[in-house]
Amino acid sequence: MGHIQFLNCLPLYWGLARTGTLLDLELSKDTPEKLSEQLVRGTLDIGPITLVEYLRNADDLVAFPDIAVGCDGPVMSCVIVSQVPLEQLDHARVALGSTSRTSVRLAQLLLAERYGVNPDYYTCPPDLGLMMQEADAAVLIGDAALRANLHDAPRLGLQVHDLGQMWKEWTGLPFVFAVWAARKDFLAAEPDAVAKVHEAFLASRDLSLQEVTKVAEQAARWEAFDAEILERYFTTLDFRFGEDQLAGVREFARRTGETTGYPSDVRVELFGG
Repeated sequence: MGHIQFLNCLPLYWGLARTGTLLDLELSKDTPEKLSEQLVRGTLDIGPITLVEYLRNADDLVAFPDIAVGCDGPVMSCVIVSQVPLEQLDHARVALGSTSRTSVRLAQLLLAERYGVNPDYYTCPPDLGLMMQEADAAVLIGDAALRANLHDAPRLGLQVHDLGQMWKEWTGLPFVFAVWAARKDFLAAEPDAVAKVHEAFLASRDLSLQEVTKVAEQAARWEAFDAEILERYFTTLDFRFGEDQLAGVREFARRTGETTGYPSDVRVELFGG
């Protein structure tokens, strides 16, 4: 089973450790894009998968209802940091600090369709100071984006644009960055195991959000953020995957499918549905 080593997933796994369920799982820790590839290849049975990769491989996967990493407004950890207004980024250099296809595709969609610009994109390590030496703007995700948003960008006098907030203002819908899914072949072979993992994640999420102050305090011991900021972050994130989130997924697929490798009307199959 996959485990994304980003702070945004901590509340989904913290409760597993508290209940002892974690002892029954073999976790594979990696980046979102590498875990997505492992799930698609079949070296993982269950795990998180970025939205774009899920949509590209929906025929082979079943998504877990009520479990995702997303937002309904700001997300804090998926941002565009810019030296100039976004309307001035046409043909400008924009650094992509990650190969996470969902955040990158969302940023490209918003810049193209909402702001009418077509930047010159290139990929590089997520170091904001170095990015700003060569680029007019940068797209960052995860913990690097959180650091840029809360610490580095204000110190350097840079503009921060939250991708979740931009999507919400544009469409009125939540956005989902990653879902949890099981391979259909594993589900067919081990339906009870899949059901138990799904139940464990629901219980873990609920426990973590009930005790979010404690989760934040513990995380602050080893992270470069204080407990108050982490509690705000964990409660800003949206870990649900219901009808509103599905509407956001369908809208994203409609706008990006033809150019990203999946049908614009791709069907999201939910476990137990």
